[in-house]
Amino acid sequence: MKDVNVGICGLGTVGGGTFNVLNRNAAIIAGRAGCNIRITRIASRRNRDDMDLGDVPFSTEIFDVVNDPAIDIVVELIGGYETARELVLAAIRNGKHVVTANKALIAVHGNEIFAAADEAGVVVAYEAGVAGGIPVMKAVREGLAGNRIDWIAGIINGTGNYILTEMRAGRPFAEVLKEAQDLGYAEADPTFDVEGIDAAHKLTILAAAGFGVPLQFEKAFTEGISAITPYDIAHAEQLGYRIKHLGIARRRDEGIELRVHPTLVPRSHLIAQVDGVLNAVLVDGDAVGQTMYYGPGAGDEATASAVIADIVDAARIVANESALRVPYLGFAPDALEDLDVLSMEDIQSAYYLRITALDRPGVLAKIASILSEHGINIESIMQKESEMKDGRIPVIILTHTVQERQINRAIEELESLSDTDGPVVRIRAENFN
Repeated sequence: MKDVNVGICGLGTVGGGTFNVLNRNAAIIAGRAGCNIRITRIASRRNRDDMDLGDVPFSTEIFDVVNDPAIDIVVELIGGYETARELVLAAIRNGKHVVTANKALIAVHGNEIFAAADEAGVVVAYEAGVAGGIPVMKAVREGLAGNRIDWIAGIINGTGNYILTEMRAGRPFAEVLKEAQDLGYAEADPTFDVEGIDAAHKLTILAAAGFGVPLQFEKAFTEGISAITPYDIAHAEQLGYRIKHLGIARRRDEGIELRVHPTLVPRSHLIAQVDGVLNAVLVDGDAVGQTMYYGPGAGDEATASAVIADIVDAARIVANESALRVPYLGFAPDALEDLDVLSMEDIQSAYYLRITALDRPGVLAKIASILSEHGINIESIMQKESEMKDGRIPVIILTHTVQERQINRAIEELESLSDTDGPVVRIRAENFN
């Protein structure tokens, strides 16, 4: 068997897992790849004295890997934006194939990187960047190649899913976030996880591959979960829904929706049953219908599983001296459509509204009148006298599907009423029918 040489940049959680799995399953991997995959150089910005690297050369200068002429495949696992971009582009210039788990890099700089790789005739693979160990990108780009994909929706950040799962027991957001940090699920700075940025990176990539459009991360709408309360979670449950932090992409005639936000999902739907740090992605194709991809969205060896799948694909190209490869986004570059990302005002959804009303006669009638004036039909309404406090009572309304601009205008009027107090809480709802 031919030897294919791999260099790993970054030896953190995923890098360490990749090294360990490549060594442990070397014979199986070689049998599947049709070649011996050899780790011939490792570079990381910090030492890993806790790992036995055997006789593999190690350096703290990450560019040593891309500048080594013996390396066929560079595995970028350092994370971040600019240094990773420089590293990947240098590898491409040096004629090396690239495997990365860096969703931020692909979402923000992917168009530039793919163009450079296409010009150089090398592969850039990124399966591990979306949903960790779940092979959803292969499913979208290859397994569903015969489908027109209409929408994609998923729980694609395990930290946020863990927090919302634990909050169902009535625990406040701040308490559960601290627990997630103590368990290693959330970073010291959890902004990317809890405010939807990490999920938006992944959704951008899924949407581009699903719909055949360029990557457009800067146009994605993001709304986090830090304002979600146990009260809203409990009352959503009473209405038959569960709150999940979802990434949703939908193709429409006039463009695509690209949005991340808390979402009410019917409790009976499969995705509502996905708890803890697990991920799940729904894909709706015109031929196959709905499919769901479920499993660990992070973790050392789970993510390494996806990294190694990409290494195997690239190694087959090297070993067979083949030019055949799956296009980066599943579509030939000249087949990508230049579709706009729609404004949030143009999306359609049902809505959960929580309005703090003063206990006065006729308040409900005023609220219903404002909603009606804006063409918003009420599906259900909930008001409990037992929850009155200081003369204020929460009114919870679930609407039928309307455009976001209608809800925005109605909320402005509701908040300006002398009979309401404070901001209106708004959570979007989806049925995925």
